[in-house]
Amino acid sequence: MRSDITKSGPERAPHRALLKAMGITDDEIKRPFIGVANSANEFIPGHIHLDRIAEAVKAGIRIAGGVPFEFQTIGVCDGIAMGHGGMRYSLPSRELIEDSIEIMAQAHQLDGLVLIPTCDKIVPGHLMAAGRLDLPTIVVTGGPMLPGFACDRELDLINVFEEWQKGGEAIPILEDLACPGAGSCAGLFTANSMACMTEALGLSLPGCATAHAVDARKMRIAKLSGMKIVELVKKGLTARKIVTRESFENAVRVDMAIGGSTNTALHLPAIAAEFDIDLELDLFDRLSRETPHLVNLRPGGPYHMLDLDRAGGIPAVMHRLSSRLDLSVLTVTGKTLGAVLAEFKPVNPKTNAEVIATLEKPVHPEGGIAILRGSLAPEGSVVKQTAVSNKMLVHKGPAVVYDSEEESMKGILSGEVRAGDVVIIRYEGPKGGPGMRETLAPTSAIAGAGLSESVALITDGRFSGGTRGPCIGHVSPEAAVGGPIALVENGDLVSIDIPNRRLDLLVDEGVLERRRASWKPPEPKVRRGVLDRYRKSVTSASKGGVLR
Repeated sequence: MRSDITKSGPERAPHRALLKAMGITDDEIKRPFIGVANSANEFIPGHIHLDRIAEAVKAGIRIAGGVPFEFQTIGVCDGIAMGHGGMRYSLPSRELIEDSIEIMAQAHQLDGLVLIPTCDKIVPGHLMAAGRLDLPTIVVTGGPMLPGFACDRELDLINVFEEWQKGGEAIPILEDLACPGAGSCAGLFTANSMACMTEALGLSLPGCATAHAVDARKMRIAKLSGMKIVELVKKGLTARKIVTRESFENAVRVDMAIGGSTNTALHLPAIAAEFDIDLELDLFDRLSRETPHLVNLRPGGPYHMLDLDRAGGIPAVMHRLSSRLDLSVLTVTGKTLGAVLAEFKPVNPKTNAEVIATLEKPVHPEGGIAILRGSLAPEGSVVKQTAVSNKMLVHKGPAVVYDSEEESMKGILSGEVRAGDVVIIRYEGPKGGPGMRETLAPTSAIAGAGLSESVALITDGRFSGGTRGPCIGHVSPEAAVGGPIALVENGDLVSIDIPNRRLDLLVDEGVLERRRASWKPPEPKVRRGVLDRYRKSVTSASKGGVLR
């Protein structure tokens, strides 16, 4: 066992003494040591129950003859960090989470890992650690939140973001009832998108991604995962033996079919890089053109994660997509994907047929994400095309330019933005932010003002998975490094053509050259601490925004 280096032989008597100080017996010292990386904290609804999941995981490890060692990582609640300077810390937390898991696993020479994350950057951080370490690894994501219910409709957090500006007596009701308890926000936002990607990659047991936080199935899956990790350790089945390029292509196809968050185009390449796989941005677009959209989930559609779970979850989606997937890839079950799907049978066949469309009659003929290039985004940009109304798939309008999210909010709420405009929010990219903030507040303000079908928004920052409408993010190169988005002026015409994958600034090249000659990089917003180190190391969003 890998952990023998810390506990076997006469020279390790001091090490065994320390283990025994924690109550570890001689018999346990001979068993596999399994790390349980738990991101539980009291800031995030998606994490407040993870201690219970960790206890179930540890019980499973003990049942199977292993010894669990639990440790913690940090976690940022994007909803609470949204709309202010705190959001600058969200994306940088991804690598810090990865690093903390690496440090604990390597310092203590663990034999295997069970990772327990939920929510937006926490799941990617755990998955990146799995690729970097290449140990036997299983991921138990914490599960979605149930939808709320008030005003005679099902609710989630995005209802509150979009409707607060209307005021009135409904707002306290939404605050009280939109988020009823533990779990990641109830729609297919970034947290649940990444949980689905985890299962699609083969790193979670079947059903894990959609088993809800309050569902007893989540506890059973956690216990079974603890049992399974000991088996993987004994077989030497590590993360890189399970996750291959074909696994990533399967996951991207699932992403397209369910209409996942645009943030998957940032996180999956970053995760793939830790598996030594180059997941190019154009792959998302190619597979999107080949993979129809089959599940119409919030924010673009009417269904919540609860509906997808009742329909059979990710196994049901992959079963529907099976003719487009590589079924030879392995999963943490120890079986191939083909063998796993051969065992799938929906327990709710009517719901399965209602919620998950067929390849022949999809919700949309193409997948959820489109990659746009052009004179405004030479390295690419990302849009969730399935959440854009047909009337805005092609749009041309005058730019209304803001140099920060705060400026844009003031302008939108004061009525500066009108139907037909193209809002530009820049200097919010990985370096310029720094931290590539999500701009859910401006997109929600536009939606709340009734302009989501007449105003486009373009940024070198990111969008929440809860964003809907013609919102184009990850524009690369970003403004802080002199990308074309830095040269846009108020009134410039901007052309958006999603079907043809174009994003263009309709300004004469000679004019742009004069602007470029006079452009100067802005002074960094931060000159100390983790954000200063981050901006000096982070790569383009088109490369996953990784640190190099």
